[in-house]
Amino acid sequence: MLNASIGAPALCVVAGLAALLFAMVLTKRVTSVAPGDEKMVEIMDSIHEGAMAFLGRQYKTLLIFIAALAIVIVGAGMLTGGTAEGLNPLTAVPFLVGACCSILAGNIGMRIATKANARTANAASQSGLNKALSVAFSGGAVMGMSVVGLGLVGLGVIVMIFPGQADIVNGFGLGASSVALFGRVGGGIYTKAADVGADLVGKVEAGIPEDDPRNPAVIADNVGDNVGDVAGMGSDLFESYVGSVIAAIALGASMAIGANGEGVMVPMLLAAWGIAASIIGTFFVRTGEGKNPQKALDAGTYVATVLSIIGTFAICKFVLPESFSDGVNTYTNMGVFIASVAGLIAGTLIGKITEYYTSTEYKPVKDIAASCETGTATNIISGIATGMISTGLPIVVISIGIFAAYYFAGLYGIAIAAVGMLSTTGIVVAVDAYGPISDNAGGIAEMAGLDHSVREITDNLDAVGNTTAAIGKGFAIGSAALTALALFSAYTQAAGVASIDIMNPMVVIGLFLGGMLPFLFSAMTMQAVGRSASHMITEVRRQFREIPGLMEGKAKPDYARCVDISTTAALREMVAPAVMAVVAPLFVGLVLGAEALGGLLAGSLVTGFLLAVMMSNAGGAWDNAKKYIENGHHGGKGSDAHAAAVNGDTVGDPFKDTSGPSINVLIKLMTIIALVFVPLFL
Repeated sequence: MLNASIGAPALCVVAGLAALLFAMVLTKRVTSVAPGDEKMVEIMDSIHEGAMAFLGRQYKTLLIFIAALAIVIVGAGMLTGGTAEGLNPLTAVPFLVGACCSILAGNIGMRIATKANARTANAASQSGLNKALSVAFSGGAVMGMSVVGLGLVGLGVIVMIFPGQADIVNGFGLGASSVALFGRVGGGIYTKAADVGADLVGKVEAGIPEDDPRNPAVIADNVGDNVGDVAGMGSDLFESYVGSVIAAIALGASMAIGANGEGVMVPMLLAAWGIAASIIGTFFVRTGEGKNPQKALDAGTYVATVLSIIGTFAICKFVLPESFSDGVNTYTNMGVFIASVAGLIAGTLIGKITEYYTSTEYKPVKDIAASCETGTATNIISGIATGMISTGLPIVVISIGIFAAYYFAGLYGIAIAAVGMLSTTGIVVAVDAYGPISDNAGGIAEMAGLDHSVREITDNLDAVGNTTAAIGKGFAIGSAALTALALFSAYTQAAGVASIDIMNPMVVIGLFLGGMLPFLFSAMTMQAVGRSASHMITEVRRQFREIPGLMEGKAKPDYARCVDISTTAALREMVAPAVMAVVAPLFVGLVLGAEALGGLLAGSLVTGFLLAVMMSNAGGAWDNAKKYIENGHHGGKGSDAHAAAVNGDTVGDPFKDTSGPSINVLIKLMTIIALVFVPLFL
């Protein structure tokens, strides 16, 4: 039998190292492909340098925040005496390790993604669709394997250093959450400031194609794809991934499941097996010329999912005791298996629902495209309505998943459901990160003047990438809801809050404050995009106006100036939302108490989940409605319907790439802060 303090964490470390080794193999596979001619290399290097420069400056700001929060943890620990009932000052150690692991994962993934883009375009030019798909997916898989590899290595080491001390281990999740918030908010502001400026001035006002090298914001736009949808998305799912495991560890420990700590072991073993399943799944991502790349990506995901279910059955059957009790009800090991599968199925279904509302193949996007024929206003009305409607089915699915998990395995089942949903994070992130690489490849093909046939291949890959990105956001939102609920369950256990009594005025105040926070947070991030985009629009217009020969292609725009505008704006604007996310739960917990904080977490979870789904799906639908028109429908490019679609997509950009995804991190960060600092509120 494995030992909970050594065996399971050691397997986590081994599985994590295997993922990192596989990431190294994939890196070599990507870099062995030729990046193309001198022009393509120049563009690739500009994107790479811009992305890494942003990360470097962002990390400097982030390190100040991390150091300050570490000092707060140590100070709070000393204030509560560092006793068994207080906050242990050593919690700062896993906090710093979690932050560093998340930063390193984002850095590795960004480096390879910005080297895979030109190689994808060149592979499309030299070898066709299958080779281009292989390069783009391999680049994305480096990000995926880095996320799960560093997540499990870091978490496994921390659990071995602090065996049986789940309260200290919680700090690892707090470190991951802190990085994730800055990654999502900062990256989202950067990418949308550039995207809005490039689209509104370049495509609408100047009438030039997307990714036209004459557009001063085109490099910043391509950089933004990486900092927002590679590093930002990776840090988001890194947080969910380790957060779900930590919540299950905390509940397994508090409920004393198994004589040898089996309840603590199982979430770590499930995560370790999920890495193996994800690695095997990557080998099934391949397609033929003229085939649909979406089916190849789906094949890899489905294989990983099936393998994950098989492994989960074996782990629950042979590791957990046949039955265990939470003090009120008795559950079985097969009940835990059902809970895990319920989470996995819920994640898959939410992804498919998201695909329905955001894919050009289905009615919602086609209806939005049709509404563009009567102008921007009807397009925006149709997009917002679609986003609102799209909240219905995900809520039903996640509710059924929660019911099944709780019915068969109690609060522990809810935590295991989150682990189950996130067990295949490695390949999910790989499929998601593939999208920005394909998008960049199309931009490089356009800017380098490659043959039109190359752009057709990259557009095919990019169209699938838009869908996978939307699915990834749906998955991230669903996993955030389950992870936050699991962490919330761990918080109620730690705080001794048996129930959230809505007849208690303090709880009601907490509910209202929590319900308001996602709206306030979204407003702050959208206003940040608006201010940043205004600076970008002014600069792009200036360059079109003042640089002689720019529109004729005889002069080169000042790309660096636009990159600097996005970088400076993102770094400036990301601080206030991040500080609010940290201060709000601490303030409510200290002033109003643990039960009021429970109300705040519950309120933010409900409105945050709904708002995130609505904004992400509306934005994705607007984006693909524009692409549907660009493919020749409703007048095609240059038509009045196309202009309306571009405007709608511009509204949707901060919806789907800034505010919507950032809400995921908000609800998780507030919950993990409550869990870590719970001794202060008692």
